[in-house]
Amino acid sequence: MGVTEDDTIAETVLKTYHALPTKYKPVKATQNYFHWVPLSGIVAVRGKGMKCLPINQVTRANGSVLHDWHAEIVALRAFNHLLLHECLDLAASPTNLSHIVRRREPHEMSEAGGLQPFSIRDDLRLHMYSSEAPCGDASMELLMETQADPTPWPVAGLHHALGPVPGLLRGRESFAELGIVRRKPARADSPQTLSKSCSDKLALKQCTSILSSHTSLLVNPANAYLESLILPKSQYVAFACDRSFGPQGRMKHMAGQRWSGGYSFRPFKVKTTTHKFPYSRRSKPASSKELRSSNVAAVCNPRLRESLVLGRLQGRQKLDPRGASAICSKWMWMTVLQVLAALGTPNLLQEVSGSSHIQAWKQCVLLVDRQRVKADARAKALPGWIRNEGDNFEVNLK
Repeated sequence: MGVTEDDTIAETVLKTYHALPTKYKPVKATQNYFHWVPLSGIVAVRGKGMKCLPINQVTRANGSVLHDWHAEIVALRAFNHLLLHECLDLAASPTNLSHIVRRREPHEMSEAGGLQPFSIRDDLRLHMYSSEAPCGDASMELLMETQADPTPWPVAGLHHALGPVPGLLRGRESFAELGIVRRKPARADSPQTLSKSCSDKLALKQCTSILSSHTSLLVNPANAYLESLILPKSQYVAFACDRSFGPQGRMKHMAGQRWSGGYSFRPFKVKTTTHKFPYSRRSKPASSKELRSSNVAAVCNPRLRESLVLGRLQGRQKLDPRGASAICSKWMWMTVLQVLAALGTPNLLQEVSGSSHIQAWKQCVLLVDRQRVKADARAKALPGWIRNEGDNFEVNLK
């Protein structure tokens, strides 16, 4: 059998990762420990990492620390970072061109089709490779297989500033409950978060596209849906992926759905590859006694290369603003403002929202179509989704 497109996509991501300097990778295996890490990449964008920000630190992050640095989320943010900077180049001069983003023609922009000035090029197809099955619903069967004791963990209550939160399970609680929204991290002894699992976030992206709220202001979503998610064969459980992502699974009420603004339900196909990632948990050498997850997250796209620890630049102290990653929320919103300024509308967000705070921007009229899509998907396909709203900060170009 010849090399498939899925293998080629996986190989491209793996080769890019292998070319990164040592500081972007886990430490070498020792007799005692093998440090493993998941890897994800989109098109020409690569990301790797794991973990997420506890609830009690979200309000203190001030937009400078990533809430979630699981590999799939790092890859999505790195891809959106790339799109925003491609938009900035196009906005800076009418003669600038991009291999990824194009300007939309006036006849393309309408209330029904979206008013964003840019679009991903029509000849591009988007694929994601991940070295591990997404955490949450798509990997529950794999998780059950690894447990020495098959008894489901007891459900622990979740509390945050608003009080108890019923019905939102950690990743490893209640194995018998399938097809539901789960939160990170899975371990019972880790700090509590409201960050949803990667399975849940990717399921929602089939409705909203893989554009973030920042990028959705500038780039039309119609060409921004994943065509496939590629996993190692050992990480693929067909009925789990169908249940988590497929139009016959929990997303069945979204099948055929279309919304204004260029949004629609576009389920991706889950495919497999034979390529192996040497830092996966399955690569532990016999000489190492124990597996440990690496705390290093690498971010790489054609415009950016960073090494992160706990959601901030490696070597920076906790919540130090100088440690803010280029893919953190604050810098992404700053880039949006720079693009709007280059387009001649620097105060657009403040004018339509009446505020310089990002929670008001996310709810403004410019993103009403996206908000409607998210509300429909959460109500009909992903009930129990609780928003992570603590991070409300002010952004301006001054």
